[in-house]
Amino acid sequence: MAYFRATVQPADDLAFERIVNQPKRGLGDTAMREMQALARARGIPLLLAADALCQQAALRPKPRAALRELLEGFTRWRAGLDREGHVVVAANILEESGYIEMWKQDRSPEAEGRLENLKELLRAMADYPSMGGFLEHVALVMDNDSDAEGERICLMTLHAAKGLEFDRVFLPGWEEGLFPHQRALDESGTRGLEEERRLAYVGITRARRHCIISHAANRRIYGNWSSAIPSRFLDELPAEHVERQGSQAAVRTPAFSGQFPLSTRPARVIEAPSWEVPARPARSGALQPGQRVFHQKFGYGRITGVEDDKLDVEFEKAGHKRVLDRFVESA
Repeated sequence: MAYFRATVQPADDLAFERIVNQPKRGLGDTAMREMQALARARGIPLLLAADALCQQAALRPKPRAALRELLEGFTRWRAGLDREGHVVVAANILEESGYIEMWKQDRSPEAEGRLENLKELLRAMADYPSMGGFLEHVALVMDNDSDAEGERICLMTLHAAKGLEFDRVFLPGWEEGLFPHQRALDESGTRGLEEERRLAYVGITRARRHCIISHAANRRIYGNWSSAIPSRFLDELPAEHVERQGSQAAVRTPAFSGQFPLSTRPARVIEAPSWEVPARPARSGALQPGQRVFHQKFGYGRITGVEDDKLDVEFEKAGHKRVLDRFVESA
């Protein structure tokens, strides 16, 4: 984040100070003190002070060359934001700054996870129009996290959840066409299915103790109701660690009661519930085409069509509108 902040805003001294020697560039405490003193004396940002220090040849040749390369990188990355786009520039920053290579050379257990997180970071940035917009979102999320107190729910995508763990995880929408997503299957075939399966694994393994998976029998998409069947991934879960609830549980797993003896009960439990949604009660005095009605916002009109609880109404002043029947009354 500090590399991105210093690219977007060269006057961000905190960001520049954080990464000027990360990865190591041979800049010790003495060089940092000289940069800070020069910045204070001239009233300029640290980045400009570092540039002035390089021109004065006040540093040893090797660290001066490394610092000069970093400064030239910032100039190049900043110019590339408009020309190449923020995602490409972000990838260039991670590669050209030596940050990715630093983690490749690291032998600690978390190094591989850090590299995977960097890939997910680039994917997440594609959802924002600019690097500045992405940084504003990150700052807003961090502010909300720092202000929040006590237990709370964290809402995130499967990509963003990678590397994190929680005692309880809720995974909604496990239905064919939604997860795995139909577009992934249509565009990439088997490879797309495997990517969706990998995401399913990521989601389930975020849970330390309980993972609650849910799916809907009927889902409203773009204003239309459509039937849905449970995701194929549910059948791939180990039955001995799954407790099913809802009307479809007996059909899908008749031999599994969902009860474990205390001595064999697993520490981690995955629940895959479904709920019966009661049908909407019929409206007394159903409205019919041709009937005159009144709407608080659109005024008087006449019904031209009826579809379930939706009415097509030709209003006298507002023109044609589609409204729910509970918002109108007979005129």
